Amino acid sequence: MKYVIGLDYGTDSVRAVIVDTANGKELASSVKYYPRWAAGKYCSPQANRYRQHPLDYIETLEGVIREALAQAPAGTAEHIVGVAFDTTGSTPVLTDSEGTPLALRPEFAENPNAMFVLWKDHTAIREADEINALAKSWQVDYTAYEGGIYSSEWVWAKVLHVLREDESIRAKAYGWVEHCDWMSALLTGTTHPKSLVRSRCAAGHKALWHPSWGGLPPEEFFTALDPLLAGFRAHLFEETSPSDKRIGYLTDEWAKRLGLTTKVAVGVGAFDCHFGAVGAQISPGAFVRVIGTSTCDVMVVPYEEIGDKLIPGICGQVDGSVIPGMVGLEAGQSGFGDIYAWFKRILEWPVHRIIGQSPLLDEATKKQLIAATVDSIIPELTKEAEKIPTEESIIVATDWMNGRRTPDANQSLKGAITGLTLGSTAPLIFRALVEATAFGSKAIVDRFLENGVAIKEVIGIGGISLKSPFVMRTLADVLGMPIKVARVEQACAFGSAMFAAVAAGVYPTVEAAQKAMGQGFAFEYTPDEKNHALYQKLYEKYQAIGHFTENSLTLK
Repeated sequence: MKYVIGLDYGTDSVRAVIVDTANGKELASSVKYYPRWAAGKYCSPQANRYRQHPLDYIETLEGVIREALAQAPAGTAEHIVGVAFDTTGSTPVLTDSEGTPLALRPEFAENPNAMFVLWKDHTAIREADEINALAKSWQVDYTAYEGGIYSSEWVWAKVLHVLREDESIRAKAYGWVEHCDWMSALLTGTTHPKSLVRSRCAAGHKALWHPSWGGLPPEEFFTALDPLLAGFRAHLFEETSPSDKRIGYLTDEWAKRLGLTTKVAVGVGAFDCHFGAVGAQISPGAFVRVIGTSTCDVMVVPYEEIGDKLIPGICGQVDGSVIPGMVGLEAGQSGFGDIYAWFKRILEWPVHRIIGQSPLLDEATKKQLIAATVDSIIPELTKEAEKIPTEESIIVATDWMNGRRTPDANQSLKGAITGLTLGSTAPLIFRALVEATAFGSKAIVDRFLENGVAIKEVIGIGGISLKSPFVMRTLADVLGMPIKVARVEQACAFGSAMFAAVAAGVYPTVEAAQKAMGQGFAFEYTPDEKNHALYQKLYEKYQAIGHFTENSLTLK
C-alpha cells in the first residue's frame, strides 16, 4: 500500500486529497479556508490589491492534512510516501536573506506589501507596461517565450511595484519566492536562497526564465528597468526543475506537525492549472480548461510539432512546465466565475441594505432570509437564463471586468455590457455575461488554431465544469466543439497527487502515473449546431465591441 497527498492552494482555500497510487482511488479529502483572507484582511478590491498572509497557508496546511488523515482508514499515515503542491500564480512574496517571507518577521506582520501578492492583484500595471517597453527595445526580447507581452499578474511587475511603494520593505528585501516553491521548501527545510529549488513551470511562464539566455535576464536589464532591482538576480537562481523531481523529505518538525513520517518525499511545486491538466490526463492535442474564478488553459505539444514557433499573446511556452519531454503552453482568462460573482454582488446590495435594516423582522430572521436569498441568486438566474432562446440573446458583453489575460494581456481593460433596453432583465444580462466568458474562451482557442496548434479535444475541470451545465453547454455551443468533463472533482489536487507519486519513485514518469491513476471523464457536452451558427454572429459583435472599448475609449 502506497498512498500520496496532493495539495491544491486556490484563491480562497486549500484542498487535500489522499490517493491510492495503485489505482487513483481517493481515500479522503479535506478543504480549509484561509481565515485572514475570508475576513477580507490586507485586500482592497477598489485598488485591485489582493494580498495573502503566509500564516494562512501554514495554518490551513496543518488543518487540511490532519483532517484528511482523520477521515482516511486507520493506519493510512504510515503508508503515505509522497506529497506535492500546486498553487495559484504568479503569487510571489519578497523574502529576507534567509529566505523568510517578510510578513513572518515581527515588524512586517501586518504589512500587506510583505505578504504574498495574489495572482489577481493588478496594482502593477504601470510596471508591466515598463517591462514590455524595455523588452521590445532591448537586443533580446525576454518576453518572447511568454507570449510577447508581460502581465501585471506576474512576478517581476509585482516585485518592482512593491519595492517602489514601500521603503521599509525595500530595506529588508533580498529576494523573492513563488508560493508553489515556498511550500515545498518549507516542508523540506530548503527555504534558504542557496538551497531553494525553483519550479520550471513558475519561472518559465512568469519570471522571464529561459535557457537560451542563461536563465533569468541579465542584471543590466533589471537595473535599466529600475535601479531598485539591483542585486536581485544574483540572489535568485540560474537553474529550474520540472515537477517530476523530488526536492527532499519531510523534516522532523513537519512530519510531527502533519502526523506523517520523515519518509514522505516532497516534489517540486507548480501552478494549479498545470497540475490540474495532468490530473485530467492531458496529452498532445487536448485543450484543458481549468474553470473557476478565472480560467487557465493548458496544452502540451511535442518538440517536433512546435519547433521554433512562438505563439503570440499567450502566457508562455515552456519546455517541461507540464509534462517533461514536451513544451507546455498556457493561456487563460482573468475573469470567469468572478464575473458571475460580481453580478451576484450587484444584486445582493439591496438585499443586505433593505432587509438588514428592516424593523419588521427580528435579527435572526433577517440573517436567515438574507442568507437564503443570496444563496439562491445564481441558481435562480441560471434557471431563467436557460429558458431564453439563443436568438433572443441580444445583449452582448465583454469579459474584461478583471482585465484580459489572453490573448494579448492587457490588465487596463474594463468590461462592457451593450444592447440594454428598458426590457432587459437580470436573467438576460446574466446570460450575456455567461456568453461573454464563452466568447473570451473562443478568442483563446482561435489564437492557438491560427498559429497551427492542433486542438483535437476540449477537457473541462474545476467546480464550474462539474456544477453548471448551463455554462458548459453555452461554452460548447460557442466553441462548436464537444467538451469532456473530468471525473475527478479536485483535478488540480489530483494532479498534485500524480506528481507526488512520481517524486516518491512509485512511477518513473508522469505519463505512467496518469495511466495508472487517471479516473477518466464524467460526461460530455455536445454543441448544438444551430446555436453555434447564431453565436458566430454574436461573437463578431463581441469582437467589434471589444475593439471599440480597447482602442477608442480611455479606460485606464
